[in-house]
Amino acid sequence: MKLSGTKALPILLLVLVMTSFMEQGNSHPCANTFISTLVQLIPCRPAVSPFSPIPPSEACCNAIKALGQPCLCVLINGPPIAGIDRNVALQLPDKCIANFEPCDMMK
Repeated sequence: MKLSGTKALPILLLVLVMTSFMEQGNSHPCANTFISTLVQLIPCRPAVSPFSPIPPSEACCNAIKALGQPCLCVLINGPPIAGIDRNVALQLPDKCIANFEPCDMMK
């Protein structure tokens, strides 16, 4: 099957778009938005409650590891979130054995 110029154009555009996203991801440490990061960390909610937090679940640890340290730091340094103790959230990488560098907490 021979590719004509009109069929190759969409493929070329797709490659260009994907390349621009990859370059954009390299220029920003966290490619997720604040809200997207927050949603992905919903399994961690019981582990970061200000009163009587429980140990993080396997689902929470998987979410922490998948997001990575830059996204966790964006969340911790972002706007206040009701029902989340930031100091407890800072401990999640250690509790999940994620081997992240510590986040610098902005005041």
